[in-house]
Amino acid sequence: QVQLVESGGGLVQAGESLRVSCAASGSIVSINGMGWYRQATGKQRELVAVSRRGGFTNYADSVKGRFTISRDNVKNMVYLQMNSLKPEDTAVYYCYADVRISAWNLKSYEYWGQGTQVTVSS
Repeated sequence: QVQLVESGGGLVQAGESLRVSCAASGSIVSINGMGWYRQATGKQRELVAVSRRGGFTNYADSVKGRFTISRDNVKNMVYLQMNSLKPEDTAVYYCYADVRISAWNLKSYEYWGQGTQVTVSS
């Protein structure tokens, strides 16, 4: 199986920066997409940023220009650099990966981390 472990969350003030990291481990043949979702209290989980094979990235409109996603494909890690944080960025941030676990076929599976809390005070 595959495990995703996030780190780097915490409490910051508005305008400050924070970087969260996620490491994938286990039976990994390759990772197609890797990224971040978030869920604020009382709201649905939403996409923050995703990095796909070939270097393609998608960002939520609310974080464009402030957040940057990057990947280390050798270490199977993904990072989210968050700048100019706002109180509305407060949420649990979940790491996501679309992973191919078998060398015999191209099927991939979705995996999620446990989440890391990011709190931005005003």
